[in-house]
Amino acid sequence: MKKEISERIDSYREEMVSTLRQWIRVPSVKGEPEEGAPFGREVRRALDTAMETAEKMGFPGRNYDGYACDFTLGEAEEEIAVLGHLDVVPVGDGWTVPPFEGIVRDGRMYGRGTSDDKGPSLAALFAMKAIRDSGVPLKKTIRMILGCDEESGWECMRYYQEHARMPETGFSPDASFPLINTEKGMLHFLFRGRDEAGVLKVLRMETGDRMNVIPGESTALLEGGEELADRVRAFAEESGLKITARTAEEGVWVTAVGIPGHSAYPEGRRNAIGMMLRLFRALGAEGPLKTLADAVGMEHDGAHLGCAVRDEVSGPLTCNMGILRLKDGVWEGTLDLRCPITADLNQLTDAVIAHLPGFEVQDLGRKEPHHVPADSELVTALLAAYEEETGWEGKPMSTGGGTYAKVLKQGVAFGMQFPDEQDLAHQADENIRIDRMLLAAKIFANGLIRLAGE
Repeated sequence: MKKEISERIDSYREEMVSTLRQWIRVPSVKGEPEEGAPFGREVRRALDTAMETAEKMGFPGRNYDGYACDFTLGEAEEEIAVLGHLDVVPVGDGWTVPPFEGIVRDGRMYGRGTSDDKGPSLAALFAMKAIRDSGVPLKKTIRMILGCDEESGWECMRYYQEHARMPETGFSPDASFPLINTEKGMLHFLFRGRDEAGVLKVLRMETGDRMNVIPGESTALLEGGEELADRVRAFAEESGLKITARTAEEGVWVTAVGIPGHSAYPEGRRNAIGMMLRLFRALGAEGPLKTLADAVGMEHDGAHLGCAVRDEVSGPLTCNMGILRLKDGVWEGTLDLRCPITADLNQLTDAVIAHLPGFEVQDLGRKEPHHVPADSELVTALLAAYEEETGWEGKPMSTGGGTYAKVLKQGVAFGMQFPDEQDLAHQADENIRIDRMLLAAKIFANGLIRLAGE
């Protein structure tokens, strides 16, 4: 049976590539709500496209008013869930290929959503097809659920849980192999503080699209002339940061170029907002800007916010300032904290507020940490599937990323980034290896048979 499943998935290769290209060509970034499209018309179009794919495969599906959809394999009362998402983050800067074309080069498909999370979701759907086409008897139903608001507020999952019975056990193919059984808690904040006149005058700045994206570029207009531009250049040379300045009739345009990424994985990235804040402080910024530079700056561990905590199971807290803009004389921005499972979220909230004097800090919501024991049937079955298909050792891991696994009583993140691959989620030129997409489908099929097969 294992050989037949593997051969079937190999035979799906061209269909998987063409289908993923079709999915990628829908730019499903969250937009303005419309009737039947709570997250915008393109996200709704992505949902309709996914449902059309599943229905052509012969899987019964249901659309939950544009919030989510699901497909099932089997008729047993007990179910195993596979939870993915169809929405994507904004494109951002630095792309060398069109982000919504699904271009294939050297065995890789490029496009926003290829790795997060259309490619993995599609691999899981084709795993279900292979199980069905091979006639594997099932004692549990496999239910794939695709949400439409994972990159924002998870309204899709709240709506789904209100209108459908959520399975208790399953996995989300929205992270990394071998398997993630521990997800940190999350705290999201919006802060506002009135600008103060001082030595440095910022006339214009608007950086960032999402709080869970590390911005790779930031541009600001400063009041001044060539003398100020020279001071910016001197700071860039002294600090080693990639910051440029050019004078114009309206002032000095300054651009900081960092390294973008996902807010949960700040190591090796460089937040362009933090770079700009360090520059502002060096140029004599006062008030809110100096506070932000002192309390956050380019740090990603929350040390000067009084939040540098860690534990052995889930590691250190991470912090990201994803948005900072000046609007009508008010600085407005966001903070995204990923918190160890033993951390007290209330204490961390108090610390953030205390370390941002002069700012109004609004708690935008939180997600509690999530942990499934390493010796559970779910974890051991999925790790066994991973080891059998790859020949590599499988051990459970912790992450600062948040997946739909949190909505299950027993849920884990399972794939599909492999240990030897670079994390490209939320980055320019996001892509996946096509052969690895097929391998992931085989792993998913193996795991689902272990969990749901007779």
